[in-house]
Amino acid sequence: MAQVPQTFFDALAVRTWCGLALTALGRAREEIDAINVYPVADGDTGTNMYLTVESAATAVEAVFAGYEAGSGAGSVPAGKPSLADAARAMAHGALIGARGNSGTILAQLLRGMAQVLAADGETPHTDGDGLGLALRHAADSARQAVAHPVEGTVLSVASAAADAAEGAEGAGGDCGTVARAAYRGACAALAKTPGQLAVLEHAGVVDAGGRGLVAVLAALVGTFTGEVPALSGALSASHARVQPDRAPESARAPEPVLPEDCAVPPEDCADGPDGEGGPAFEVIYLLEAEDTAVARLRQRLDALGDSLVVVGGDGLWNVHVHVDDAGAAVEAGVEAGRPYRIRITHFGLDDAHTRGGERPPRERVQRAVVAVVPGEGLAGLYAEAGATTVLARPGEPPASGELVQAVRRAHAREVVLLPNDADLRHTAAAAAEQARAEGIRVALIPTRSAVQGIAALAVHEPERRFDEDVVSMTSAAGATRYAEVAVAERQSWTMAGICQAGDVLGLIDGDVAVIGSDVTTAAETVLNRMLAAGGELVTLVLGDEAPDGVAEHLETRVREAYLAVDTVVYRGGRQGALLLIGVE
Repeated sequence: MAQVPQTFFDALAVRTWCGLALTALGRAREEIDAINVYPVADGDTGTNMYLTVESAATAVEAVFAGYEAGSGAGSVPAGKPSLADAARAMAHGALIGARGNSGTILAQLLRGMAQVLAADGETPHTDGDGLGLALRHAADSARQAVAHPVEGTVLSVASAAADAAEGAEGAGGDCGTVARAAYRGACAALAKTPGQLAVLEHAGVVDAGGRGLVAVLAALVGTFTGEVPALSGALSASHARVQPDRAPESARAPEPVLPEDCAVPPEDCADGPDGEGGPAFEVIYLLEAEDTAVARLRQRLDALGDSLVVVGGDGLWNVHVHVDDAGAAVEAGVEAGRPYRIRITHFGLDDAHTRGGERPPRERVQRAVVAVVPGEGLAGLYAEAGATTVLARPGEPPASGELVQAVRRAHAREVVLLPNDADLRHTAAAAAEQARAEGIRVALIPTRSAVQGIAALAVHEPERRFDEDVVSMTSAAGATRYAEVAVAERQSWTMAGICQAGDVLGLIDGDVAVIGSDVTTAAETVLNRMLAAGGELVTLVLGDEAPDGVAEHLETRVREAYLAVDTVVYRGGRQGALLLIGVE
């Protein structure tokens, strides 16, 4: 599609590029997902890169909207944003919206470019030379963000694009010439990826992340020439798992399929995959932390798992890692700073990542559980039980779109959705409807607290019929009374009377039942009232700010006063409430 070309890099060029890149990735998303076999065959690389660029484009549009609405009034000047404004917005948007391994690396590529384009100095980086410098810095910074760079991935494609751009830059090329050279260099590198990674050769595909970057660079060409290079719609090659030298001619996997402008034959391929397995969880979170703390975090996470990518800077980071102990990965983030927007995905027993590279990209599992959880500790607990989690921090409830994305990440034909909050019932219902429209069977269990979700998850049996499983989980949740102990933020009328700011509140089934001044005393009163109606199991979930000894005191109280009642204690992290209580 013809575009009005930009002659140099300015804010409008950033805006145009983000828009064209989003369109290109949107068209190629499903095909890129289909060839995603490394580092995990979870079929989401195209989607993750699309969502990352979507976040970047949204941030850039917000900057333009601010200037257009300002018109000289207030703190927003009239006119249009500068290149630095737009580039920084693009980088920040990509950072906070980065998804998955390739999306996180793409965010660092955009950040690296922005650092050059937005740099202060007498010589603005708006011409071909500046674009070449930006692409070089982007490739280098992305490689540095990955704990163990692997050739044959998006990193190789980015480096080749930068090398080619530097050649065109040295010849005095303008932005269009440099962008076209970078695109062609990326195409050539993409064609070579099967010869660098055995798992790609074995599947008969090119690297999915590299393919996504080629689409982004094609959009860069379109920004400065007015014409986006045509991209082939047939991206995925055969996933036959027979060795090429043993298969009959008709059964051999074809050469990796490339964009139409990437007519560079791949080199001879290496041997097949080595069959080694890998961690079971993907953990992603944003992190507010100092540079020194992040350096220690890298070492800690590198020892826990693989596919470690830490991108960002200036106090805000995006952390991505594959681990077996999801809770430990989150706890490492808590020690480094303040993690939030935590996403934990269980790859599943049928994932090629956990069984080696000799299987095609995993098909949808039959059933999964998606749960909203209020704290990092519970996120780890739920994930270890096989659930896909969405973290809801105090004052930051997830939107329906986040729940839909979690349902998609679960990669299942049937999904049980646990909102774990009465205030999220409408949001969860909207997400369930959207997922159903996409062909996913979704059952929404109206859990009102994370302790009800724990009870439901405890009886979840994916092997039985869906309806029977949902009924059993619903019954378990419904049979669990829930309570929480929190601190009042302001004066308010309640069912138990007037509370003042700083009072300790005990809420049972959503209503204030106790107003006090001591957390342990209020918690004991709440627990006694709940157990007066009977119970067999007490679940306590401690928040980070719960006083020392409260769990031990309540456990002792239950043991001494209520025969045959068991108690289990979990640590929920920064969950808002000081204490969550469940009685079932």
